[in-house]
Amino acid sequence: MPVYEYKGIDQKGKEVNGIVDADSARTARARLRKTGTFPTEIKEQRSSSAPARAVGEKGEKGEKGERGENGEKGEKGGMGGKKASRGRGLSFDIDLSRAFQIITRADIATMTSQLSTLVGASIPMVEALSALVEQVDKPALKVVLSDIKEKVNEGMSLARALSAHPRVFDDLYVNMVAAGEQSGALDKVLDRLTRHTESMLALRSKVTSALIYPTLMAAIGSGLLTVIMLVVVPKVRRLFDSFGKGLPLPTKILLGVSQFCMDWWWLIGLALALTIFLWRRWVKTESGRARWDRWMLRLPILGPILRIVAVSRFCRTFATLLSSGVPILNALTIVKKVVGNVVLSQAIEKAAENIREGQSVAVPLRQSGEFPPLVTHMIAIGERTGELEPMLEKVADAYDAATERALQTMTSLLEPLLILVMGGTIGATALALLLPMMQMSKFAGS
Repeated sequence: MPVYEYKGIDQKGKEVNGIVDADSARTARARLRKTGTFPTEIKEQRSSSAPARAVGEKGEKGEKGERGENGEKGEKGGMGGKKASRGRGLSFDIDLSRAFQIITRADIATMTSQLSTLVGASIPMVEALSALVEQVDKPALKVVLSDIKEKVNEGMSLARALSAHPRVFDDLYVNMVAAGEQSGALDKVLDRLTRHTESMLALRSKVTSALIYPTLMAAIGSGLLTVIMLVVVPKVRRLFDSFGKGLPLPTKILLGVSQFCMDWWWLIGLALALTIFLWRRWVKTESGRARWDRWMLRLPILGPILRIVAVSRFCRTFATLLSSGVPILNALTIVKKVVGNVVLSQAIEKAAENIREGQSVAVPLRQSGEFPPLVTHMIAIGERTGELEPMLEKVADAYDAATERALQTMTSLLEPLLILVMGGTIGATALALLLPMMQMSKFAGS
């Protein structure tokens, strides 16, 4: 039976090498993948490598018959057999760093840009994926890319290999790659994917940055108020109890709220947790999600911003898919999943039904009343002139700029509003505490 020397990556992202007996290179890859090793290189050993084979066989006779090829070094077959026995029975290793490791969109954007460069340089796909495996730093992504490389090396298309990892590569990514492979312009499609992912990351970063300061202010104000109610007020209460005269109404209300929080804090926490749980279950239902998204779009300040962000995402994604050669019906099916709002998704689904019946995209979007007139007008012009993709790109650019302006406006309004609410709440609390003391000083003076 032939002997193959391999190099690969184990489930923890560490580089390993060794030898394995198999009828063919394909069988060797399958056997290694079953043991949790993702090979990046497999070479058949010739007769001059017989000693190494003997060592490998010795390793296979290691602890409980485990194969030595799972060891980090092929020369230490016996040690490899011992290492292979780990993770079986009651004794196993847990890699917490890998368990909590997340492959972010930024990682995917960087990887896609590198793959676009390699494919554009006419490097074969398997070699390009091998270079990516060595280039990326995150072990979880190394494992995913190694599995994709093995599938491509076995004759599978890149898009189909990517679809085996839906948590890393979504429908948008897979369909664009499939269109690029069919059209022979994969490098250009990957470049579009990179720019699309980076633009989505930039948009998300703008929204996140705008919300950081208000959220931080609200958290600090809530924490400060909690300390006052649970720590400061109970200590001052002892002084008030010794005060013979009746307390002012604001002070009585403050003491009552503080006492309720101290006595029933567990009930407050339970009610809050139950409310969140029921809300999440309700939002997961089809009708609940639709009502929630519709209500969010109607909010005074936040609603218009959410609509602008969703429309910008729709136009940018739709344009990217059409430019990459994805059929319009498939593009609409993908886009309705990425807009992030059920109300807008229903309008997009209606547009797809109209197209199946031979109608245009703009009419159902206009009839839904959920898309701004500028968007539907530009889409209608693009359909008439055959320049739908450039029109969508222009609309996306315009709405990205509008999003930035709207976020700046929201931030400028929220900052003084939060300061006013926090200052008013803490000021009212301080006044309720000071009123009895002012009465005491007045009483002592008289």
